Amino acid sequence: MPSAYVVDDHRETAVSLAQWLGWLSYEARVFLGPRSALEALARRLPDVVFLDIHMAGMDGMEVCRYMRRDPRLAPVPIVAISSDAQPALGERARLAGANGFLSKPLELEALEEVLRAVEKLNGAAARPALGGVSLRLAQRPLAG
Repeated sequence: MPSAYVVDDHRETAVSLAQWLGWLSYEARVFLGPRSALEALARRLPDVVFLDIHMAGMDGMEVCRYMRRDPRLAPVPIVAISSDAQPALGERARLAGANGFLSKPLELEALEEVLRAVEKLNGAAARPALGGVSLRLAQRPLAG
């Protein structure tokens, strides 16, 4: 079963996304902050990380850059998530190392689409270390 980490300081959003991932046959773990997620990443690499951009303390952009600098973590696909749907934010997330971007509230169809792209990315012989493959979901606002 593929695995996903959900990193979001808003409990309701994180738990809901993890539940959806479970319905889609992913083993999802919730982390309510970046520090606990980074500690878990030191022990086990998931198939994908869903990362909230706006968190207190270390924000999602910092976590993306950290993961991309670490050779062990760099290959893990990152999908940035945010309630801020401005196209510029999606581009900033990609520049920080995210492979894709989803706007909150999330839509199940968009989540399924991003997971298909992640599965293709994970199946590739060599995954891009700096987000060279874009999941291209950032430009469309998603309804709940």
